[in-house]
Amino acid sequence: MNVEVLSYTPDGEKLIAAAAKLCYSDSGIDDLLEGLTPEKTERFLSMLGDLGHASPFEHVSITFGIEGVSRAVLAQITRHRIASFSVQSQRYVNKQSFSYIIPPEIEAIPEARAEFIRAMEEDRAHYIALADILTKRHFDRLVAAGADEKEARRAASKLAFEDARAVLPNACDTKIVMTMNVRSLYNFFSLRCCNRAQWEIRALATEMLRLCRRTYPLLFSHAGPPCLNGRCPEGKMSCGKAAEVKERFESLQ
Repeated sequence: MNVEVLSYTPDGEKLIAAAAKLCYSDSGIDDLLEGLTPEKTERFLSMLGDLGHASPFEHVSITFGIEGVSRAVLAQITRHRIASFSVQSQRYVNKQSFSYIIPPEIEAIPEARAEFIRAMEEDRAHYIALADILTKRHFDRLVAAGADEKEARRAASKLAFEDARAVLPNACDTKIVMTMNVRSLYNFFSLRCCNRAQWEIRALATEMLRLCRRTYPLLFSHAGPPCLNGRCPEGKMSCGKAAEVKERFESLQ
């Protein structure tokens, strides 16, 4: 897994404080940023947290580049609707050399790992065979219809990938560019950094939070699973390791 911050709103913490200042004072647009020292900015951010006033946090966003994650992660992460996604297409990209993500529980058992790898390689073989069969059919049809052979070959490959991808596994790797605003990231981290989240998206969320704390130390100092700032909301479904989780995320940097 590789995660990087590609872009972020400049002076994000100050911008959120300025938005809050507009809400609670008679300041005009021209002087919103005046006097917002680091100390005053921190006070505004703290006040917003105490009041539960979350909308100013939507003015700041972070864009992440993500690779080395599975399509299973993609299915989960796109459920977070207040975000923007660009994803490597299996329709247009030849995936015959796809890599795959092995779940830790499978990796830990040699017999299970061997079985998993056999399944992945079988999927690869089926994908290649289907792509070859479909490419030939589409190529012959396009040439018969009068298409240039070079263009027909290119178009035939794309059409073949579109249907051959149906045999690719959930473990198949993908790449994502994702943008979220800070408010949505708070929600994302509260759900996906929790021990009850699926292992891969939990690992992704934890790495994203680490990068967010480097980018905006004030904004994300208390972000993370709910037990970091209070009692676990999971009830009888709790992992029972709140103290351990809290210690881990308080030291995350």
